[in-house]
Amino acid sequence: MASTITRPHILLLHSSSPSLKLNLKPSSPFLRYRNLPNSSPFIPRRVFCSTNSTSSKSQSASIVNDLLDYLNESWTHFHATAEAKRQLIAAGFHLLNENEEWNLKPGGRYFFTRNMSCLVAFAVGQKYDVGNGFYAIAAHTDSPCLKLKPKTASLKASSYMMVNVQTYGGGLWHTWFDRDLSVAGRVILKRSDKSFVHKLVKVSRPILRIPTLAIHLDRTVNQDGFKPNFETHLLPLLSMKLEDTSAESKEKTAKLSSKASHHPLLMQILSEELKCDVDEIVSIELNVCDTQPSCLGGANNEFIFSGRLDNLASSYCALRALVDSSESPDDLASEQAIRMVALFDNEEVGSDSAQGAGAPTMFQAMRRIVASLANSYVGEGSFERTIRQSFLVSADMAHGVHPNFADKHEEHHRPELQKGLVIKHNANQRYATSGITSLLFKEVGKIHNLPTQEFVVRNDMGCGSTIGPILASGVGIRTVDCGIAQLSMHSIREICGKEDIDIAYKHFKAFYQNFSSIDKMLTVDS
Repeated sequence: MASTITRPHILLLHSSSPSLKLNLKPSSPFLRYRNLPNSSPFIPRRVFCSTNSTSSKSQSASIVNDLLDYLNESWTHFHATAEAKRQLIAAGFHLLNENEEWNLKPGGRYFFTRNMSCLVAFAVGQKYDVGNGFYAIAAHTDSPCLKLKPKTASLKASSYMMVNVQTYGGGLWHTWFDRDLSVAGRVILKRSDKSFVHKLVKVSRPILRIPTLAIHLDRTVNQDGFKPNFETHLLPLLSMKLEDTSAESKEKTAKLSSKASHHPLLMQILSEELKCDVDEIVSIELNVCDTQPSCLGGANNEFIFSGRLDNLASSYCALRALVDSSESPDDLASEQAIRMVALFDNEEVGSDSAQGAGAPTMFQAMRRIVASLANSYVGEGSFERTIRQSFLVSADMAHGVHPNFADKHEEHHRPELQKGLVIKHNANQRYATSGITSLLFKEVGKIHNLPTQEFVVRNDMGCGSTIGPILASGVGIRTVDCGIAQLSMHSIREICGKEDIDIAYKHFKAFYQNFSSIDKMLTVDS
């Protein structure tokens, strides 16, 4: 179909996302733009797994409830980016386009998105001068999940309508069985004028399920372990094939048969959600998602139970810290550097994509920012001097010590929940932390009495990695790897400490506000 269209007019738009209800002071820029175009009324989604909620006093000083709203809105990396975009616009940040020239000013706040799954936002200090550095926090928007294949329609045992999926990242796939699942992601619609429109979609009700095999048919599963074949056993069930011989049904089926790659019923559900005709849907890119809301849990509501904590928890803390540390002109009045957040896609599969940390997105943006602020004059080595003055915080989740598997941690490096950010070290450079960068980042926390912990993997175990080494080696920027301690990493349902969210937010905010003064206290290459 696309081959018959010459230079199609592609509109990169996203669907209206429900506004978040943020507990902010009346003067906050989040509240100045409540009636933005294309916004819809907010429906409260915050859920408490137990009966006691946090007190109003603790709510006023905490961002935990706002994080829960963000998690419940952000079923996919697309939705996470779109919601971050909405909040930045509400806070007064100016949307840039990578395809256009940038005209930046000291004191300005800006951002852009790429692929609606990657976002870079920054605030320019009023006293910025060419050659001064960037103070950046980088995280990622994607999480391990099941993604729909290009051809999803499958029929099993004559009448079971199944959906073909592929695994994305290193998920704990056994946790996806017997969950109430649905789909969310993006679609491309073809309008009557031959243009294409980018839309986000989320089917809130559970429409999918991956059933486990009854123990009566797998007697040794508890002894031998649950070992499903991910190609044949991980297919979600959509519906039963129903035989309807009515004329109306046959006519409807014939109309939907043009989408033979997907079950007509699935396409019908998507079209109803998007309020469009099935024939308008020309492309889909969907994730399978758990419908259970993110919530507080534990006897004292001290935990957050949620999917996608890795790494939306870090993403939100970083985003919120940038917004709150630059919400008024006074916040940037004495700042000589540029504060930045970069949220990348595809970290869980290696970052090698146009929207991943392996692409030069962030450093291209830095170069353009320096050039724009130079007012046509760029001295020798301006960008290189800028990088030498810069500092990057690679913020990803960390492995908290497991109460039932404590021996999986190195004896002297066992991070605990509720004890602060974890600084991650690895001699083989799986993390980018050095003695220098670790010291500087810990000094930021000490100013506000914020605790930190340290993690090193056992010598007899493999070590994961982050976007930290990728970005650090790209241009030689100083980098520290840190994260919020959690349990059940890469499960469909993860857990972290509520207090750690506020500690991370405060540490990131302090990094933006205080790093300039701390960095001046240490000289290495003089």
